[in-house]
Amino acid sequence: MKFFNRFLLAPGPTPLPEEVRLEAVKDIYHHKHPKAKKVFQKVTEDLKWLIGTKHNVYQLASSGTGAMEAAMQNLVNPGDKVIVINAGNFGGRWSKLAKAFGANLVEIKKEWGDMASAEELEGVLKQNPDTVAVFCQLSETSTGTCCDAEGFAKVVSKTNAILVVDAVSGLGVVPLKMDEWGVDCVAAGSQKGLMLPPGLGLIAMNDKAWKLVEANKQNKFYFDLRLFQKKLEKWDTPWTPPIGIIMQADKAMELVKEEGLENLWARSTKLADGLRAAIKALGLELFSKYPGDAVTTVKVPEGFVTKQITGPFRDKYNITIAGGQGDYEEKMFRFGTMGCMDMYTELAGVAALEMVLKDLGWKFTPGAGVAAFMAEMMK
Repeated sequence: MKFFNRFLLAPGPTPLPEEVRLEAVKDIYHHKHPKAKKVFQKVTEDLKWLIGTKHNVYQLASSGTGAMEAAMQNLVNPGDKVIVINAGNFGGRWSKLAKAFGANLVEIKKEWGDMASAEELEGVLKQNPDTVAVFCQLSETSTGTCCDAEGFAKVVSKTNAILVVDAVSGLGVVPLKMDEWGVDCVAAGSQKGLMLPPGLGLIAMNDKAWKLVEANKQNKFYFDLRLFQKKLEKWDTPWTPPIGIIMQADKAMELVKEEGLENLWARSTKLADGLRAAIKALGLELFSKYPGDAVTTVKVPEGFVTKQITGPFRDKYNITIAGGQGDYEEKMFRFGTMGCMDMYTELAGVAALEMVLKDLGWKFTPGAGVAAFMAEMMK
């Protein structure tokens, strides 16, 4: 059977709404044109609303990792003690960045699929009272685990340290309330919940974090946030911004605001509930011990490897999902439930999973996954 529609169900990049795609074919503005500056200002204010902060949001021409690097580079001096909660590939990325910039690294290391508790972090902070910053994920993209960023913030706020949250796969997907929770810095990217192409990095900081920026002695140039702050006063950036993506972001934020944050978060939860129910109905096992609503990770059945599932998804059924990362590259596969995804796209993914499993000889009741998914949708 030939399949004409192509679906992108990976945890980033994610599908773009038609309205956002159409923005890309319009004439581009010079980034210092008055209209471009007006859009830049509007997007900046909308991002504050999305992140839940009254503080400035800086827009970088980079992926989400660029925003993570900018956070580490601008906040941490060589020799500063930092705590990294490392429970996956991107927790590990915080650790690599800390080492790259000469920090004194203390890791709370957990198995992939597990997560640290606020109580555990509190204990490590008491043992390391000279900690300058704590780094964690909102959603660990590699494992599908959503972390207790709110709980971490409560603990860190009682100390002189700051909390830095990687929200690359969580922003616009699961709850994040920067100021209300007491999060000091948020780093994110455009290609996941924001329904945009890759290339726009985001970083928000409160006053407590900004004091560290002002005292920072790291060598830096392109990601020097003091330059971004100075230019932001005139709704500008020190370097050429990805103005095309920013124009698209204006349209994407209109769609997000139209849906509403609470409804957006609820949509992700409902889709993730449906996927989890379908996975279990097909006799498969979730990878994460604490599954979040941004990414659903599934263990590859005994005797198979990831590419036997992701390959047919792509080549036979025109659907892209993601494999695992690191040591789990051939041991799991991942579905995204973020951005421009809905009941119909995820249902297509569940149906394709049944057909792939049938081709592999996996024993299950045909239609069980689809039925379980739809039962959740009908609640």
